[in-house]
Amino acid sequence: MRPGVVAPPETDIRHTPGDTPPHSTFGSLRIRNYRLFFTGQVVSNIGTWMQRIAQDWLVLSLTGSAAAVGITTALQFLPMLLFGLYGGVLVDRLPKRPLLLFTQSAMGATGLVLGVLTLTGHVQVWHVYATAFTLGLVTVVDNPARQTFVSEMVGPDQLANAVSLNSANFQSARLVGPAVAGVLIGAVGSGYAFVFNGLSFLAPIAALLLMRTADLRAVQRTPRGKGQLREGLRYVAGRPELLWPIVLVGFIGTFGFNFAIWLTAFTHTVFDSGAQTYGLLNTLMAAGSLAGALLAARRATSRLRMLVAAALIFGLLEIVAAITPSFWLFAVLLIPIGMAGLTVNVTANSSIQMATDPAMRGRVMALYMMVFTGGTPLGAPLVGWITDTYGPRIGFATGGAISALAAVVIGLILTRIAGVRLRELHVPSAWRESVAV
Repeated sequence: MRPGVVAPPETDIRHTPGDTPPHSTFGSLRIRNYRLFFTGQVVSNIGTWMQRIAQDWLVLSLTGSAAAVGITTALQFLPMLLFGLYGGVLVDRLPKRPLLLFTQSAMGATGLVLGVLTLTGHVQVWHVYATAFTLGLVTVVDNPARQTFVSEMVGPDQLANAVSLNSANFQSARLVGPAVAGVLIGAVGSGYAFVFNGLSFLAPIAALLLMRTADLRAVQRTPRGKGQLREGLRYVAGRPELLWPIVLVGFIGTFGFNFAIWLTAFTHTVFDSGAQTYGLLNTLMAAGSLAGALLAARRATSRLRMLVAAALIFGLLEIVAAITPSFWLFAVLLIPIGMAGLTVNVTANSSIQMATDPAMRGRVMALYMMVFTGGTPLGAPLVGWITDTYGPRIGFATGGAISALAAVVIGLILTRIAGVRLRELHVPSAWRESVAV
């Protein structure tokens, strides 16, 4: 479809809203294109988690500094902070499937490059920094493209379910990836984990190529024009049901999700252990996140009340985990922390998408991803410095305290100042019309 041509409403004669029960945990998997997408993401997500663990451990091994791990994380998310909104503008203009074929190929290439450098013994910490920054540049477009492509595959009636299953997919891989990475690092080093991640992107590329393009829902693509970035910002600023959830996940993403720093520091400094323990801690957190994602998949609606409550619980649990003296109690607490953190992510993601008009979704989701992940370049070095200077317990507790305080303050703003009901979100008229067709 040419830019500027208005597409018909988001309907599909093969999959009308009544074809897949909205309350079914795995309802959206009945749609072939989404099933292919989901399967491809399983493989690449395992590789992504393997690389994350290997990358953090490699940097810690090369430098011995938690702050260096924070710098790596910051560099990976810095492009999202700098260019995230421009990525959303591109996503609203361009067809999603060809765009994803390019981004997934580029992300696979970064893993292979880092793997070759590591296996040949030439890797230096600046290589890891450069690779992380390059991966972040690709993610600027890949993240909002993947987020918004889901609606083209499943439609509005299954969107919340598909978003939850995407998170379950990611967290399922997190159960496998860290454990495999821990074994690989301990046995043969980090290089093979990077190579596996690079090759794992063949799966989503194949899935995209095998999709039936006729089954994808046609959406309106925004023609090239001036002021589209400002238009997206004004759209969000005028809707408190979008603005304040984005602000909340910004605080939590910046200060509460620095687990790469905290878990490496707790493993290395507090518990005096190695890569296998680090993999175990990530696996336990992933188990809680997976449970949270599956519970979210059964919910028919996304409520702001659930978002605020989960954010508050998430912050309080981090504080409790930070001060617990026992390794096993610390490890067990990572399960509900993962569950609460995932609930925040899924609830915010699905509620924001469902409350956004389709023509604006790329820019809104780019802003959401920019705030959620782009805040890391600001928070990670600060949290890393606090962790190095005052110890892992103080660093972890600080992140939890900021997250809990943000939940309380923004919850009050939503109920008393913005006048938004926490019980439910109002779906835009464009969505209601497309569902009714």
